[in-house]
Amino acid sequence: MDAASLRQICLGFPGAYEDFPFGPETSVFKVRSTVSAGAKQGGKMFAASALEEQNLAVSLKCDPTLAVQLRTAHPEITGAWHMNKTHWNGVRLDGALPDAMVRDMVEDSYDLVVSSLSRKQQEQLGWARLAKG
Repeated sequence: MDAASLRQICLGFPGAYEDFPFGPETSVFKVRSTVSAGAKQGGKMFAASALEEQNLAVSLKCDPTLAVQLRTAHPEITGAWHMNKTHWNGVRLDGALPDAMVRDMVEDSYDLVVSSLSRKQQEQLGWARLAKG
């Protein structure tokens, strides 16, 4: 998977946007919903990557039990650097993992973050409707 594909996947989710709180070299993908009067909530991070790096990798939120299983099965997946390693995986995108698997991990990360939002915010993102269907 290349940087453009990763960016496209991350920005393809409702309410997703790219931010640069750690400087221009690190893309942080967050999700937020609109609240009353059109105000914006602060976003919650679901992915981070230095997209311009030669050795592309992404940090993704993950269920702690699944995180351990993924790390055991795939040497390309480790605890995310500078993140809580219980909840965040670092995923090397060197082609060893199938793109579909990476997409699934990004979606799982997004879903974990959105599941922590209020029901109203989830509905505004259309997520609650998707989860029920």
